[in-house]
Amino acid sequence: MTRYFVIILFFLTGFSCGKTELPLIIDSVESIVSGNGAFVINEGNFRTGNGSLSYYSYDSSKIQNDIFRRIVGRPLGDVPNAMEIYGDKAYIVVNNSGTIEVVEKNTLKSVTTIPGLISPRNISIINSNKAYVTSMYSDSVAILNLKDYTVSGYINIRRSSESLVLAGNKVFIANWIGGNEIIVINADNDRITDSITVGQEPESMEMDKNNILWVLCNGGWRRDYFAELIGIDIQTYEKEKKYVFPDISDSPSCLTINGGGDTLYYVEKGVRRMCISDPELPDEPLIEEGTHFFYKIGINPVSGEIHVTDAVDYQQNGYLLRYRRSGQLISSSQTGIIPGSICFKVQPNPLIE
Repeated sequence: MTRYFVIILFFLTGFSCGKTELPLIIDSVESIVSGNGAFVINEGNFRTGNGSLSYYSYDSSKIQNDIFRRIVGRPLGDVPNAMEIYGDKAYIVVNNSGTIEVVEKNTLKSVTTIPGLISPRNISIINSNKAYVTSMYSDSVAILNLKDYTVSGYINIRRSSESLVLAGNKVFIANWIGGNEIIVINADNDRITDSITVGQEPESMEMDKNNILWVLCNGGWRRDYFAELIGIDIQTYEKEKKYVFPDISDSPSCLTINGGGDTLYYVEKGVRRMCISDPELPDEPLIEEGTHFFYKIGINPVSGEIHVTDAVDYQQNGYLLRYRRSGQLISSSQTGIIPGSICFKVQPNPLIE
């Protein structure tokens, strides 16, 4: 249930004023998430339904935990995995519950729940009318109608799907588990137009400022293949860049990019950073993992701050760690269990460095 509190402000004025100000009533729900900040999707433990949502406020420099339950009045669900903001709405993908929670961006008040999805993983908003949702166990990508919040159809790609990137009218979809392809879909007619062979198990993708699609292939969970980082021209589908990780035991994950689109980050024995023009993979991490267990990273698109989640032991509450671009720790805040993907809610700034 939504709760309200009252802040009473007393203004000391001269005797000539003689006017009493009325109490100022502020909605406590909106005060939590109305400003700039970062959402942390806490996955929770599989089949326990203890996934949750945290919000780190840049205005107060404080984190608020379990805010979905506190605001909506019920648990978020079983293994929330991703979140995307579009317009005044936010879409939270809850993997094992097979749902997408649609909420108001600045209040988190529930708009609706979209049920009936098979192991949804990630979402890409195509336009104000349509979104695509990938699936771990289905061979199809679901098409959402964002006008009535229903599943309007499916695109049978004949394989499971994970990360996806929208570029113009093309959507690039990674076949992660046991796969080695990127499927290309025409978002105008929802049809497959091509596929691109990459390394084993493409786990995450990002688009840079030069329209190069970067694909991080982790080599498979058994480490039967070397991990690879590949840069693909989205017009010709040619592989413009290819980096092979030096050790077959390397298991890089969570590729992400800065707001300027010129610097890549990923997790591999710490947080690694490389310019898109670098001739080689970085030898050393920018941020040492130390006693932490780094799980996911996100780069604030405005400030460039590096956000890293620490899953600890996958059983107890984790942490959100914030670092400067130089790698210096700014703050550490406790989150829910298994803090995963990070979704930023910040105002755009043309002066991104």
